[in-house]
Amino acid sequence: MVTQLVLLDVCCVFVAVFLTTRWLSSRGRQPFPPGPKPLPFLGNLLDIPTAYQWKTFTEWKYQWGDVSSATVLGQRIIVLNSVQAASDLLEKRGSIFSDRPIMTMAGELMTWAETLVFSPYGSRFRDIRRFLQRYVGSRGQLEKMAPFHDLQEAETHRFLTRLLHDPENFVGHVRKTAGSIILKLAYGYQVQEDDDALIELVDRAVAGFITASSPGAFLVDTIPLLKWIPGWFPGAAWKRKANVWRTETIAMCEVPFEMAKNAAAQGNGGSNLVCDNLDETAAPLQEYHLKMAAGSLYSGGADTTVSAITTFFLAMTRNPEVQKRAQREIDAVIGSDRLPTIADRDSLPYVRALVSEVFRWHPIAPIGVPHRSIKDDVYRDWLIPKDSIIITNIWHMLRDPDVYTDPTEFKPERFLGEDGKEPEQDPRCAVFGFGRRICPGINLAELSVFISCAMTLAAFDISTVTEDDQEIVPEVAYSTGTISHPLPFRCSIEPRSEKTRALVSGLVV
Repeated sequence: MVTQLVLLDVCCVFVAVFLTTRWLSSRGRQPFPPGPKPLPFLGNLLDIPTAYQWKTFTEWKYQWGDVSSATVLGQRIIVLNSVQAASDLLEKRGSIFSDRPIMTMAGELMTWAETLVFSPYGSRFRDIRRFLQRYVGSRGQLEKMAPFHDLQEAETHRFLTRLLHDPENFVGHVRKTAGSIILKLAYGYQVQEDDDALIELVDRAVAGFITASSPGAFLVDTIPLLKWIPGWFPGAAWKRKANVWRTETIAMCEVPFEMAKNAAAQGNGGSNLVCDNLDETAAPLQEYHLKMAAGSLYSGGADTTVSAITTFFLAMTRNPEVQKRAQREIDAVIGSDRLPTIADRDSLPYVRALVSEVFRWHPIAPIGVPHRSIKDDVYRDWLIPKDSIIITNIWHMLRDPDVYTDPTEFKPERFLGEDGKEPEQDPRCAVFGFGRRICPGINLAELSVFISCAMTLAAFDISTVTEDDQEIVPEVAYSTGTISHPLPFRCSIEPRSEKTRALVSGLVV
C-alpha cells in the first residue's frame, strides 16, 4: 500500500511539472490559428471528444474556418478542414510536416511506431516505403499491379462463391478476401478456407490499433509520463491492454515473416514481397525493415479495404437505382457469359465512378493519421509551432457542401460530368492521405475495391431485408476510430439469375 501511495505521489509531481512546463512554453507565442478558448493548464481537453472527432472538427470549420487550432495540456493541435490547406502544408511543405507525433499508447507501448504508419520520418520510414513502392508502385502507377491481377481476380472469385453459399456473413467474407490477397502478396501465404489462425491474429492486432490510435482515447498520449505506471497499479487496466496488444502486434509481424523466410530457405517460397527481397537484406537492419514493410502492407491494407467494400454493400442496399445503372453498364460491356476483370476497368466508367463515390461517401480513415511539424512555420500569418500535431478532417473535406452537391447522397454521376456539369473533385485527393505519408497501398486498394464491386454487381442483386411485410432500410451509421466501418447491418444478397448462379457455382477456386 505504501509503495502504491509513493508511486502515485511521484506520478502527480511529474504530471504537475509536465503541465507547468507545457503551459509556460506556450505563453506569448501568438498568433495561432483560431479555435475554442482554452482553460488554464487543461487547454481544450474538454472540447475534443474521444469518439467521432470528425464531427466536432467539422463544427470548428464553420466557427473558425478551414484552419483551426487547440491546445491540450500544452500540446498544440492544428486541424485542417480543406484539401487546399492540407495540400499547402502536408504536400508543398512536406519537409516540415511529414513526421508523426509520438503516440505513446499505439506507437510506443504497442510498437506500432516500428511499422510504416507511425514510424518517424527518417531512414527507417524511407527504407520501409522503398520496399513497398518497388512492389506495389506509387500513386498513379496502377500498371505496377499488373502481375497481381490474376491473384486479385481469383480471390474475388472465392469471395463470390462464399457469398453464394453464406450471404448473411458477407462482412466476414469481405474480411477474409482482403486478408487473403495481401497475405499472398506479402508472404506467399494461402489462407485456409475455414477459420484461419493468421487472419484472426492480424484482425486482433489491427482492432487494438484502431482503438489505441484514436486521438484522445488514452490519457497516456497526452501525458506520456503515465507510461511508467505498471500494469498492476490500480486503475491501470489500459496498461494491461497495451501489453496484450503489444504481444499481438509483434506476433503479427514476426509469425508470417518467419513462415515466408523458412519457405524461401527450403526453395518453395514463391514470389512475394518477402521472398523477392530477402537477397537484399544481408544486414540485420535491412531484414528488420523488410519485416516491417510486409507487416505494414497487411495491417495498413486489409482493414481499410474491408471498410470500403462494406460501405459498398451498405450503399447498394440503400440505393437500388445506382445498383441497377451499374449493372446495366456491366451487362452492355461484358455480357452475361463471364465476369468482369481488371482489364475491363477502363470500359466501365460508371462502375469506376461508383468506386470513387464509395471512397467519398464515408472515408475509410475520417481524420487520417496525425502528422507532426518538425520546426516552427507560418501559414496565412498564423504560427504553427514546432511539434504541433496536424489533424486532417478528411471526413469533412469529402462531404463539404461547397465542394460536393448533396454530399450526404450517394451519387456516382457527380464524377462523370453529365448534363454539361463539371465533374466534382476526385476523392483520391484526400482519402488516402497527403504528401509523403500517403498510403503506400493505394494501387492495391484501388483495384481490390474495383474488382470486388464489379464482380459482385455482375453476379448478385443487393437489396433490403423484409420482415413482417416491413422493409428494413439500414441506417448510415459508422464506428469511431482511426479506421471507420459501417455498424452491423442486414441486407439480402441473391444471384441475379439462374445463369449467374451457375456462373458463380462453376468458378474454379
